[in-house]
Amino acid sequence: MCQQKISVWHIFFKLIMKLHWVKTSWIIKKIFSNFIWSFPETEKVVYLTFDDGPVPGVTDWVLDQLDLHHAKATFFCIGDNIRKNPELFERVLENGHAIGNHTFNHLNGWKTDTKKYIENTILCESDIIKLDPENKKLFRPPYGKIKASQSGILRKMGYRIVLWDILSVDYDQNVSPEKCLDNVLRNINPGSIIIFHDSQKAFPNLEYALPRTLNFLKENGYESKAIA
Repeated sequence: MCQQKISVWHIFFKLIMKLHWVKTSWIIKKIFSNFIWSFPETEKVVYLTFDDGPVPGVTDWVLDQLDLHHAKATFFCIGDNIRKNPELFERVLENGHAIGNHTFNHLNGWKTDTKKYIENTILCESDIIKLDPENKKLFRPPYGKIKASQSGILRKMGYRIVLWDILSVDYDQNVSPEKCLDNVLRNINPGSIIIFHDSQKAFPNLEYALPRTLNFLKENGYESKAIA
């Protein structure tokens, strides 16, 4: 019976995630309430997040933009990139941003054995806590794809699994920089968790959209905070 429940969960979640929506519906948030999609906020606060770094030439540019606007964010880092770029990872921490786990090798949970997936996540965790011993144990599954078995184990390990309220789609080279920006600006609400990517692939869209997003937040009285 338990296996049947897990299979139904997995099939339904796969069907939902294949839609690649930009704005997450309240219905999805309610059905998959074990995940964090947004935060209840009465004040004008949003949560900028960046996946796939740290990447030289991109992450440091993002940090400069955030500093310029006095904004804080959360970086969901790939363990292999942390190991390759420890000084850049340290700069993220020194600038007061939060860190999340994005697995060591950017694994697709749907295509990965659960034991291997958890081991890969732990490997990333070991590199994070060397430099961030007070880490808050935030986790974002690469591609947003995770099995119920993987999710359950990670939550038992103390992880909060963070997905999104707004997907900028900056990683898609078929999406124009203007469309990427529009994806974000027309969907912002207090408490929104917004996904960007500090990767080479996303940079052409990110370079256009991020400064304009930060300007919009400032002009409209929003504050960007790190996930606590």
